[in-house]
Amino acid sequence: MLIETVKSEIVSHLSYIVGSNDEAAVIDPRRDCQVYLEIANRWAAKIKYIFETHRNEDYVTGSSELANLTDATIFHGPGLPWRFGETLQDNQEIKVGSLKIQALHTPGHSPESTSYVLTDSEAGDQPVLVFTGDTLFVGDVGRTDFLGEEMAPVMSGKLYDSITNRLFPLGDEVIVCPAHGAGSVCGGKISEREISTIGIEKKTNPMLCLSKEEFVKQKTAEHHATSPYFRKMEEFNLYGPSILGAIPHPRALTPSEFKKAAETAYIVDTRTAAAFGAAHVKGAFSLVPKRLSNVGWVAEYSKPILLVVDDLEALDFAVRNFVRLGLDNIVGYLRGGVEAWYKEGYPLAKAGLVTVHDLKTMVDSKETIRILDVRRVNEWMEGHIVGSTRIYLGHVPEQVDQLPRDLPIVVICKTGNRSSFGVSVLLRAGFDQVYNCLGGIEAWIKSGYPVTRTDEKA
Repeated sequence: MLIETVKSEIVSHLSYIVGSNDEAAVIDPRRDCQVYLEIANRWAAKIKYIFETHRNEDYVTGSSELANLTDATIFHGPGLPWRFGETLQDNQEIKVGSLKIQALHTPGHSPESTSYVLTDSEAGDQPVLVFTGDTLFVGDVGRTDFLGEEMAPVMSGKLYDSITNRLFPLGDEVIVCPAHGAGSVCGGKISEREISTIGIEKKTNPMLCLSKEEFVKQKTAEHHATSPYFRKMEEFNLYGPSILGAIPHPRALTPSEFKKAAETAYIVDTRTAAAFGAAHVKGAFSLVPKRLSNVGWVAEYSKPILLVVDDLEALDFAVRNFVRLGLDNIVGYLRGGVEAWYKEGYPLAKAGLVTVHDLKTMVDSKETIRILDVRRVNEWMEGHIVGSTRIYLGHVPEQVDQLPRDLPIVVICKTGNRSSFGVSVLLRAGFDQVYNCLGGIEAWIKSGYPVTRTDEKA
């Protein structure tokens, strides 16, 4: 048996390819899917099947793209009116060489969620591993809020039953292969470790040490952010996205061409927070590479995208990750970057930059400022600056009216990257006294400055 994990960065997506006797199958492929063909070619295997664990909310599945290249059959779990592929029924089995892949309906994260149990006949008749999708992660379990607040208790109960009644009986030695790793928005506290076993999870996963009643109570008390682009992903993944055929290659635009294109497009600047603060093209969103998925809070799928990047490697990274979010209309990037822009005499915008030491001085001097913390609820509760206001990063665009326009606003997050996006949103909204706190709460604490903790779901 051959198996390889393919990881996609910004949404912490884990996909898998398995092979045996010149045949291969892919589980939850990403949209830029050439990587699976390369692996299969190395194995001298043909990709025959594609298995989806569920209709993903945070990225566009690559199943249609990969099937277009390989003629592989796409399989889904039961429960949704799929417009492409075939639906597997509970316990249905598919052979891949000497491997047997059994569909195990495990609803809870979503109605159609299905895990896939793999058995290798050359090693015996006991399951070897299970692809759990968003049902079970390492150290956590999947979200249950996507059908709304009223359905969350029902879906939480279903998730508990799926894990305890369907996954646990597979055996403690069975390897768990989840669809996401740490940093994914599909879980709350996913471990940095990306592989586990049923037995290890039973002993170490805090959610699996609870009674059903406690499990449901804890799941329904969770506070997750739901980006607007999730609905677009659900649409793509139910009806099937358009076929790319190849990754887009945005044009290198001269400053004058870029300026003209910006009249009908929006600009994403992927340089560092410090570089963006020092000088950027007015109106650009600041999204460092690790935080590109935050574009989902402001994405306009009908509108072209322009990029400002440091180099061609950064360009390729941005394009691939935008394509994974269904943002295909990337028309170009600024050739020569910001330097080329100002050499043409075009105006630049700036964002204020402060260190944690600057901010501490402002606080101690009783200077009238507003500290805006854009982190998640759980991060805020673990420690924040006294007197700060929390508005989650993704909600800033719609809640700018809650902020004063006559006071300096210092935006803070964990390290200064998410806050740079928040600053760019405020600048676009017309705020002119906005500062990004470089280093964020992490640097604040390392400098020995105080934070307060609270149970309030601010």
